Amino acid sequence: MSTDGRSTDASDGFDVRSANFVRLVTRADGDALAASGLVARALAERGTPFQLTVGRTVAERTHRSQAVADESAAGRDLTLVVGAVDADVPRLDTTDRPATLAAVDLVRGLDVDPDPILALAGLVAAGVDPGAGESEWILETAQERGLVERRPGVAVPTRDPVDGITHSTRLCAPWSGDPDAVRETLESADVPVDSVTDLDGDDQRAIGSLVALDAVGTDEATATAAEAVERVLRPYATPDGPFETVGGYADVLEASARTEPGTGAAFAMGHGAREPTLDAWREHGRNAHDALSAASTGRYDGLFVVGVDDGPVETVARIAAAYRSPEPAALAVGNGEVGLVTRARDPIAATVERIARDLADATLDSSEAGDGSEPTVEYDVGRRRGYLRYDRSLDDSTVIETVRGVL
Repeated sequence: MSTDGRSTDASDGFDVRSANFVRLVTRADGDALAASGLVARALAERGTPFQLTVGRTVAERTHRSQAVADESAAGRDLTLVVGAVDADVPRLDTTDRPATLAAVDLVRGLDVDPDPILALAGLVAAGVDPGAGESEWILETAQERGLVERRPGVAVPTRDPVDGITHSTRLCAPWSGDPDAVRETLESADVPVDSVTDLDGDDQRAIGSLVALDAVGTDEATATAAEAVERVLRPYATPDGPFETVGGYADVLEASARTEPGTGAAFAMGHGAREPTLDAWREHGRNAHDALSAASTGRYDGLFVVGVDDGPVETVARIAAAYRSPEPAALAVGNGEVGLVTRARDPIAATVERIARDLADATLDSSEAGDGSEPTVEYDVGRRRGYLRYDRSLDDSTVIETVRGVL
């Protein structure tokens, strides 16, 4: 089981430049959607026909990329994958670098200026603070063009703070997912939530203070909650952007990738669809916070486990890792799938692959002898996250013990 793929030279864009048709196959997260959108926009500007599809797991991307690669082997078509893939096809990104940065390099190699707002949003979705490391010049470019400005408040996609704070998956507090509770909290500080166009700097500072205090003040909050909420405060606003802040844009990309990947991909490509994308974000946020609030939890050495009846397991694990987990890794388990998120700096691709192999063995052991069926375990990996989908014949305790045995 290998997910390296074959590297393509993103620095000069040679393969893409000479292609008659480009098929993009991308993983389903905000970083990958932004990367794919940047490349797709560059291809459109150059007049190169392309197709973009989203594969939820490594197996799905492998199947799609191999199928189209076989079809176009005799021509000058190019299949380019964003995300781990188990096939000898060109892959844009690597396991230790955000896909968005690789896409920016590729686009510039095609003599096209990448959209700095989309690039910054993709980097935030990948866990990179705007302007950090290699992204410094991207932020500076956006600032020089007047596309972003730092302001008080919180990083949400909508002008309405009640809507934004309620559904944000970058926040976690007692009022998360409950618009009435958010409204009551803001009104207690005299924030004019019914006239959002009148919000000034003092109002935004009040919103930021309330959010920060509530995020770290609840009994369930861990020491890492302060760091997590800090990254959402004093956002980069985007006066002419599709959403109110860079961080809010990232949240929408992440949510749409999970719930409506086709809509999210279309938006990243510049095809409009703002309202459907926001609707997907709202639904995703509600489901994630509802699932986390109703979840059972368990703590093990190095692992915090969240059991959910129904909900987006990767997002639940991400929120738990940031705000609720006293351990360095959080695992959300529910309905034949798990999401694993770690706060460690090192990529966890090899760890997720091994968990997938061990779960496949456990599935085979639990099946009826002689039925001839093959174990079905599909997985996906990001830099610090993993997703696994498996046969429901496995009980949660087996899954948890398998993960613990690998971590």
